[in-house]
Amino acid sequence: MILSDCTIRQMLASGELRVEPIEDQQIQPASIDLRLGRFFLKVDENCTECITMREQLKYVQLERDEIVIPPQSFLLATTMEYIKLPREITGFVEGRSSIGRMGLFIQNAGWVDAGFEGEITLELFNANRLPIRLEAGRRICQIVLAKMDREAQNPYCGKYQYQKGAVGSRIYLDNESRTG
Repeated sequence: MILSDCTIRQMLASGELRVEPIEDQQIQPASIDLRLGRFFLKVDENCTECITMREQLKYVQLERDEIVIPPQSFLLATTMEYIKLPREITGFVEGRSSIGRMGLFIQNAGWVDAGFEGEITLELFNANRLPIRLEAGRRICQIVLAKMDREAQNPYCGKYQYQKGAVGSRIYLDNESRTG
């Protein structure tokens, strides 16, 4: 069941759900708008010959109020908001329609597990033929929250728990990356 604005407000007021900082106008009928943070990562193309799943990627870190994403380019960003989901609530992140209509694809691998706590790293791709200028603090995506049929027995405690700022891929830490 997807949570309504009324339920979201109740859970925020009780502290069961945490989204900070938040303004009332961010709460939509069935989601919460999230804003673009000031921290960005891009793959360091000067130090990376080929991206693999076995080796840690090198990134260039950027902190700024505005950023331009060139055409056909990929960038990691973060939300302004720090969230904490309870054990029975999961979420999925979607780009805002107005942003998608500019040619900017946004995702965070799509899913936020129950029990996750941290800022959300966003994967941005400019599919347009023109550069896109983004401003920190602007609403860029939304998180839709859903109640699970019961509390997760094993809530999220993975390699991105408590992340702050844009966080690069940690796939090299996966168990199957270390075998064979």
